[in-house]
Amino acid sequence: MNNTVFDRTKVIKYLIWTFGLAYAIQIGVWLLYKNGLSLIGSLVMAAMMFVPMLGVLLSGSKLSGMGWNPRIKKNIKPILIAWFAPAVLTAVGAVLYFLIFPTHFDMSGNYLVGAVGEEALAQLEAQGLTYPVYIIISAVSCLTYAPLLNGALALGEEIGWRGFLYPQLKARFGRSIGLLLGGVIWGVWHAPLIWLIGYEYGTDYFGYPIVGILLFCVFTIAMGMICDRLYEKSGSIWTPSICHGAVNAAATLPLALCLSDTGSARLLGPVPNGLIAGIPFLAAAVIIMLRSKKADSV
Repeated sequence: MNNTVFDRTKVIKYLIWTFGLAYAIQIGVWLLYKNGLSLIGSLVMAAMMFVPMLGVLLSGSKLSGMGWNPRIKKNIKPILIAWFAPAVLTAVGAVLYFLIFPTHFDMSGNYLVGAVGEEALAQLEAQGLTYPVYIIISAVSCLTYAPLLNGALALGEEIGWRGFLYPQLKARFGRSIGLLLGGVIWGVWHAPLIWLIGYEYGTDYFGYPIVGILLFCVFTIAMGMICDRLYEKSGSIWTPSICHGAVNAAATLPLALCLSDTGSARLLGPVPNGLIAGIPFLAAAVIIMLRSKKADSV
């Protein structure tokens, strides 16, 4: 049950600060990418994840009461779901995508070369590693320490979205509309990156960049529902942060197994923000919503 009292002034201040700062940063990232400083741009993007937390503070709200105690013993089940479910859902979605587009499956290391440079494969070979072994090592990291490390960065966003904005929206509009609206806001928050640097989908696809922005909003709606439910069940802001971090970690693997240039097919997968690869996440979100409505009606 959401006991939050809607505060219109604080929500407006939060949105102004969070979008204003983030959009300014994203324009800066675009300029860095445009001048060949993509590595610095990526680091700035990572730092941007703490903007929603700043938005909470600048709106005059407090961070207390968001569930800073992880309560590990009590939350074993939610934590395990947050830690491992994203990898499972991502894997199922990737399998669906590659079953439909088998020619996109690639184990040559083309993705690594595109992301890091041609010297990347040479460095792997120098260490006695093959690309399949690199994939296995990456998969192990996704299931072990990566959700926690990435979750530390995702905490900045989760404080703003799940800790502050979602409870406010649910208090004002009800659970269903609040979650849908929260997901759209979260997705649109990334819009300049999708437009300016081709974040997540590239630029070579049908309806660029509008279709990419809309599709990303579909994904953030689903992810928002999953993270919000984990937050409600655990009462700890760390749990959705781990889930968020686990998704970010797992999403890199399907890309590492896919051709770099798939054009408009990137809107479909192989990562979860694609329409086909995202089916497991969408299904999980629908189940959560149906169960929540059933519980609320009892």
